[in-house]
Amino acid sequence: MSKTESMALRGLAILGIVLHNYCHFLGFAVKENEYTFTAEKPLQLWDKLMVFDKDLFIHLFSFFGHYGVPIFLFISGYGLVKKYEGTMERRNIAAMAHGNESSWHWIWKHFVKLFKLMIYGYLLFMVVYFLRYDSAPKVFTLDRIVAQLTMTINFLYTVPDQAIRPGPYWFFGLMVQLYILYRLVFYRWRNAFLLVMFVVVCWLLQTWATQYNPTSYNLLNYIRYNFVGGILPFCMGIAYARYFHYTLSAVQLTGIVLLSAVAVFAGSFSVYTWLWVPLFIVTGAVATVKLLPQWLMKPCVWFGGISSALFVMHPVMRELIIAHYRKIDIYWGIVIYLLSAVALSILYASLRSAKGN
Repeated sequence: MSKTESMALRGLAILGIVLHNYCHFLGFAVKENEYTFTAEKPLQLWDKLMVFDKDLFIHLFSFFGHYGVPIFLFISGYGLVKKYEGTMERRNIAAMAHGNESSWHWIWKHFVKLFKLMIYGYLLFMVVYFLRYDSAPKVFTLDRIVAQLTMTINFLYTVPDQAIRPGPYWFFGLMVQLYILYRLVFYRWRNAFLLVMFVVVCWLLQTWATQYNPTSYNLLNYIRYNFVGGILPFCMGIAYARYFHYTLSAVQLTGIVLLSAVAVFAGSFSVYTWLWVPLFIVTGAVATVKLLPQWLMKPCVWFGGISSALFVMHPVMRELIIAHYRKIDIYWGIVIYLLSAVALSILYASLRSAKGN
């Protein structure tokens, strides 16, 4: 991918995530299968499609929008290879030496980068939450705050979705885990078989977890909040950067888009095929970006440019807006939410740029 295509892919992914994180909080929306699988949910979506529900836009983003996350994981794996296994490697040979100390220093630098991105949005969200809810002290306990700031909250709690606020910030803990995996494993042993082995093992763990449910918590929910659930698209990004050197025609790319769309929809009806849906989300998204006309590419690239700030700030605006618009003027609420989230993100990105972060 070119840098422009990569940025456009980020733009598509963040739009899906931002709209999903609003739409799935609307009571009437068809809910997604993200961390666990419920067979009734895709059937509910099918019913909406058959009658062409007037709120189909909301249902589609509620159900599919979260797949922007595997697209970001794909881009992350791809970007790490391009940055640290290409020409940059020669320039950073000292910093990227194979000793454990330099490896952990590399991991620490990436942790700090994520922390600087997250901290201001997290603090602002806490302020908003404390002003709005009397239950805030029970939600933002000291142990949860420390766990989120250290980005360990994903695996310290057996039911992560009850501990993580704002919900989308689970992604930061996931990225720390994947950075550690990349630096200590995938960077050192650049073997295609190793990538396949990780994907297969993580798939088997998730398949087993669909059948094994402890009484105290949902195991599948827990492991999908951690690297096990995100390893497929991340390894796809690494493999794409290392091994894919082909140019496809517009006809071939169109075929990939259509086949991927069919696979994503059909795969959503069974728990076993659902585990592989991110694969087709990625292939379809990459092919789509390569087919975008210039008039669509430009806005996607623009959104990609503010995607990090938008990811951090959109939960704040959702918290402020959705309480009023979740039952009345629903679409007007979505417009206000998008515009205000983008405006706050532009401000945040500008402040970070001015500070050199």
